[in-house]
Amino acid sequence: MPSSLALLLWFVCLVALLRFDPARDSRTSLALWVPLAWMFIVATRLPSQWFGGQVGVTASAAFEEGNSLDRAIFVSLIILSFIILLMRSFNWGGFIGRNFFLAIFLLFALTSVMWSDFPFVAFKRWFRDFGDYLVILLVVSDPRPIEAVRTLLRRLCFLFVPLSILLVKYFPNIGKQYEFWSGNNMFVGAATSKNMLGVACLVSGVYFFWDTLSRWPDRRERRVKPAILVNLLLIAMTLYLLNLSNSATSKVCLALGCLVVAAANFRWIKRHPGILRISIPIVLCAYMILQFGFGINGEIAGMVGRNANLTGRTDLWKVLLGMHTNAALGTGYESFWLGPRLAYVWQSFTTGINEAHNGYLEVYLNLGFIGLLLLSVFLIASYRNIGKALSSGFSLGSLSLALWTVLLFYNVTESAFRGSQLMWVVFLLGAMAVSQRVQERVPAASAPSLATLRTLPLQPTTLER
Repeated sequence: MPSSLALLLWFVCLVALLRFDPARDSRTSLALWVPLAWMFIVATRLPSQWFGGQVGVTASAAFEEGNSLDRAIFVSLIILSFIILLMRSFNWGGFIGRNFFLAIFLLFALTSVMWSDFPFVAFKRWFRDFGDYLVILLVVSDPRPIEAVRTLLRRLCFLFVPLSILLVKYFPNIGKQYEFWSGNNMFVGAATSKNMLGVACLVSGVYFFWDTLSRWPDRRERRVKPAILVNLLLIAMTLYLLNLSNSATSKVCLALGCLVVAAANFRWIKRHPGILRISIPIVLCAYMILQFGFGINGEIAGMVGRNANLTGRTDLWKVLLGMHTNAALGTGYESFWLGPRLAYVWQSFTTGINEAHNGYLEVYLNLGFIGLLLLSVFLIASYRNIGKALSSGFSLGSLSLALWTVLLFYNVTESAFRGSQLMWVVFLLGAMAVSQRVQERVPAASAPSLATLRTLPLQPTTLER
């Protein structure tokens, strides 16, 4: 089939999915197209890269300069998000009160600009990443937040998954890259690397698995059955892409996320949700003991076809820890991979790398132990809120719990505690709690919060009946 015809067929199928999706809810706000545009950029490539810019740039200056087109689009989306929130009379004070530890973490990140070697670059990156939180607020402050989350993730996957297959099969100059050392094919689809393709497939797989299980009890209803069939089709496409990406971390995390979702939907667990809430921290602590005591990561890597040093990650971590950055404060927000430090890593390890491949180490390098502590407190607080939502029977509780669990394990070998990272942005959908004023405006048929249920009585929504 000619590539031009394949592109036309993809576009027709995309329009049909968006317009005639059996799970489509026409009552969701038009403002959801703003976070969709933002998250599509995060999941795929920068606008300048779509218009012919280089993917996988190795020049260190590129990490500092950025691109004027990218800045214009990001700033436009940020301003538009802020205007919509103002039109909704969003209660900023209530939001900060309910997300106090997240606010402190962001404030400390902003303050760290002062001791960065590149303060202007650090501030620009902080401002760009602040847009992540604004666009997520558009979703969680929607009058129908449950439907808003479903719609956003569904549209994102409809855009990303078929497009990636199209690029891999019919536009290999875009959908494929070549490994730096071996020269072997590396499938990236609409993303910028195989790992980014993997994390997008991870999000898609967890979402569609959760959505299918949540609809399964009503599978005989006229609208639900075709929605499940669409889900199964997208799951098959997602697994095909995930296999092409060859991302071991995403494969393991997808299995883990689906396991958490399945456990949360067991009838016995639904009656005793506290068991699952306690089990996950216990498993996490056991994993940490096995890792630091027995190096279990090497064994897991061997099971998924990787070497014991996690494809060179352990060697990289030794190099990074040996650089002796400021232990308390770090180098400043997103400032480590700049200037002489970047040149040193490229000289000591390999050219082209610009992340620690460990989210905890990444935060330590940029924000020190203080930043890592603030992030940990926020994660603990978000888990507490998600646990309350799960115990209250909140329909997004199991998805939020799965994303929380996956995020912690994913960051062992990848860096996702960062702005403009798809895993982090999607996690915020379930971790951020909206303010009381927004909750009071939400109808009883909708959920009052995406992370914490308060005292408002909940009735089943249309999609949940």
